[in-house]
Amino acid sequence: MKEPLRNHSAPATFTATGAQVGDVRLAEPAQFRMLLISFLAGGVGLLAGVIAYALYKLIGLFTNIVFYHRFAAEFISPRHNQLGGWVILVPAIGGIIVGFMAKYGTPKIKGHGIPEAMEAVLFNRSRIQPRVAILKPISAAIAIGTGGPFGAEGPIIQTGGAIGSLVGQVLHATASERKVLLACGAAAGMSATFNTPIAGVILAIELLLFEFKSRSFIPLVIASTLATAVHMQLLGAGPMFKVAAMDFNIPRALLFYLLLGVICGLAAVGFSKLLYWTEDQFEKLPIDELWWPAIGALGLGIIGYFVPRVLGVGYDTIGDILNASLAWKLLLVVMLAKPVALVISLGSGTSGGLLAPMFMSSAAMGGVFAMAINRIFPAANLSPGAFALVAMGAVFGSASRATFTFIIFAFEITRDYNSVLPLMLVSVIADGIAMLLMPRASIMTEKLARRGLYIHQEYETDVLQQVTVAETMDKDIPALPASMKISELSDRISRHDVEVSRHQGMFVMDSTGQLAGLITRGDVMRALAIDPCGNTGVLDAASRDLIITYPDESLHEAAAKMLRNNIGRLPVVDRDQPQRVVGYLGRSGIMAARLCRLDEEHVREPGWVGSWKPAK
Repeated sequence: MKEPLRNHSAPATFTATGAQVGDVRLAEPAQFRMLLISFLAGGVGLLAGVIAYALYKLIGLFTNIVFYHRFAAEFISPRHNQLGGWVILVPAIGGIIVGFMAKYGTPKIKGHGIPEAMEAVLFNRSRIQPRVAILKPISAAIAIGTGGPFGAEGPIIQTGGAIGSLVGQVLHATASERKVLLACGAAAGMSATFNTPIAGVILAIELLLFEFKSRSFIPLVIASTLATAVHMQLLGAGPMFKVAAMDFNIPRALLFYLLLGVICGLAAVGFSKLLYWTEDQFEKLPIDELWWPAIGALGLGIIGYFVPRVLGVGYDTIGDILNASLAWKLLLVVMLAKPVALVISLGSGTSGGLLAPMFMSSAAMGGVFAMAINRIFPAANLSPGAFALVAMGAVFGSASRATFTFIIFAFEITRDYNSVLPLMLVSVIADGIAMLLMPRASIMTEKLARRGLYIHQEYETDVLQQVTVAETMDKDIPALPASMKISELSDRISRHDVEVSRHQGMFVMDSTGQLAGLITRGDVMRALAIDPCGNTGVLDAASRDLIITYPDESLHEAAAKMLRNNIGRLPVVDRDQPQRVVGYLGRSGIMAARLCRLDEEHVREPGWVGSWKPAK
């Protein structure tokens, strides 16, 4: 007889943690790591706040030099320039510079920044190149400073995310920790730009993290708070837009808000499709993509010559719209000209943010809507500023599928609590329309979807964390006596014996009925290869170093043990008596929880209606 496969005299050993998964000893290091990440998040938040301020001033510097020929960093609109016809060529100069930066620096500076941050999180383990952190804000400042109709928020979100990612790359960090730091930088960037700390946190959760856990929420709040504190210190503590008190006409205007929600949803879908259609047209041009931003900027310059308000960020115009200071004709012009200028320039592959320009055009749309209703129904007496604010949050929220973020955002920039009810109503209606017409992508994910990178933006609790092992384990234990020979087991397998054919792995029990090992069909094949006669005992061929689970553990913990140890089954043992087997958990037990969730979502159960029958 050949030498046994394993040392029969060695006692079976049981590991409950499976490569330290769920080990109590990890609790203290995990807490320490969260403290460390929170501390780093604070530094990222402060740095992002300073960078946001620097970008704000850099845009002002370029705007002053290009449009007013003076060396000053005051943030000013280019619409008051005296360049005459030369204003057509100014954006094209910026487009040429950005084109060279994209071709010879990094193509990651193209676009509005948030899709690139999403791609880094979901497909690149939250790694962003250092050059992005340098070139993105500079390219955005050049594009906006030469008249680009963009906002600074997209670039600063990507830049802040890059800073957080770089901190995570410098240190020894997991991909999840790096993701948290990246999201902290992005949230801090938005908070520092608009003085909206709550919206910054929610934006990071909805568009970058796709989770709501203490490990990420605590650092996010710290980063966002400190970045906002920097904004308040350097730019003032007031809201982004100073608006007069508004009458939201609740509940009298509810019907009109319902109609506005539908219009906002259609506008969000229309703008998204128009933007990517424009990108497609640029890709068909028979010239090097280096020149595309210049061509798009030339189109912007032509529009800007006739409608100067489309040039630059346009925060002043947004403020005018919210305060109902513009006549309906000018509102109509802004509503149409700004998005056209935006899609032509951004679709060409230049660098800039979407938030501010979409806010301007959608706010103008809301104002025009209210004025039109007042013309048709004078008794309605709607507030154009109120409808402008609501539309501003609803259009971008539905276009980006970050509805909750922009409900809070629109509230934070005005700090008028009366805006909450119409914001909620209009935003969710617009979101529903956008989901109906664009079910697979949003303005943030369409670019990635075109490259085959589909992002599931909805998230929910993991069913595996809600179900215990006891609920899905097989209580019919596949047990074999330790005295059985391999030949006998092999014969039973070949005869498709029901007791041994139902499972890939079987427990080996000693003479006292205690768990001694686990043998799989692969173990049987290896034993027969060494001893074709099969005289080896099943315990000699079985694994004695077992990974186990307990009935009260979650399926999430059990599945983690399987994955980390590359095994497909676990003995379920009594927590107080580890050698007493109470069940068997295989892959089918894990999938049973998923099947239960599918049934909950798709299987309709009989209701009360129709089931009641009167007594005879």
